[in-house]
Amino acid sequence: MSTQPWWETQFEDLRVASREASGRRIAVVTLDLPDRRNSMSTAMTASWVRLMGLLRTDVALAAVVVTGAAPAFSAGGDLSWIVQDPDAPVSELRTRMLAFYRSWLSIRDLEVPTIAAVNGAAIGAGFAVALACDLRYAAADAQVGVPFTSLGLHPGMATTWSLPNVAGHAVARDLLLTDRVVSGTEAAQLGLVSRALPVDDVLPEAIAAAERIAAAAPVATRLTLQALRDGGHATFEDALQWEALAQAVTLATEDLHEGIAAAAAKRRPTFHGR
Repeated sequence: MSTQPWWETQFEDLRVASREASGRRIAVVTLDLPDRRNSMSTAMTASWVRLMGLLRTDVALAAVVVTGAAPAFSAGGDLSWIVQDPDAPVSELRTRMLAFYRSWLSIRDLEVPTIAAVNGAAIGAGFAVALACDLRYAAADAQVGVPFTSLGLHPGMATTWSLPNVAGHAVARDLLLTDRVVSGTEAAQLGLVSRALPVDDVLPEAIAAAERIAAAAPVATRLTLQALRDGGHATFEDALQWEALAQAVTLATEDLHEGIAAAAAKRRPTFHGR
């Protein structure tokens, strides 16, 4: 088995780069099939799974940024195989779709914040990948949507869960039932993305956010991420119980004392994740 680090590994239909920030690493992942609008090819899917496995083992990883090779973020899944095999049985199709979903949604298994830099069109499964990230920044003129039913498809990639989770049931019903595609500007107004920016500012803003994350205390960040993912806590009391325990854990870390000392000295803290 190769011991080559992920940032020196070659991936088909993906480009990866490592950036140093506060002594930690930020992964910048680019979906790289521009002549097909970065549609999620079989090769790209295999590369994605391989990369996620490598990222999970990187203890110095602080954050992951995902973007697309211009002009698109991702046009979604490659459906050409359906045309080639029109008589495939439902059981086989279900197995294949589940494998595809789990492959791409494996980004949710990372224990660091993930950021989608939606630089262009993000459609269907492509937008679902962005929804699977913890933060999203979009180009103001990007087109985003989940127009599954206009193709005769039921929505996939857990969008019937992620859309209401991110933006509420009204927005989810609007987009999933009408197949409406919206601009990055409207996506920000609807709460689908954090900010809409000029296209040339999207990736720099996402990287800047990743750098701010890298500068924070790793243990506190991981615990906060765990608290927020999947819609947060079910009840007010659940939140109180979790926060009492999680704050106690961080109160016992060296990083907490470094943070207090740095604040008193009016300097930047240097955290070590312990």
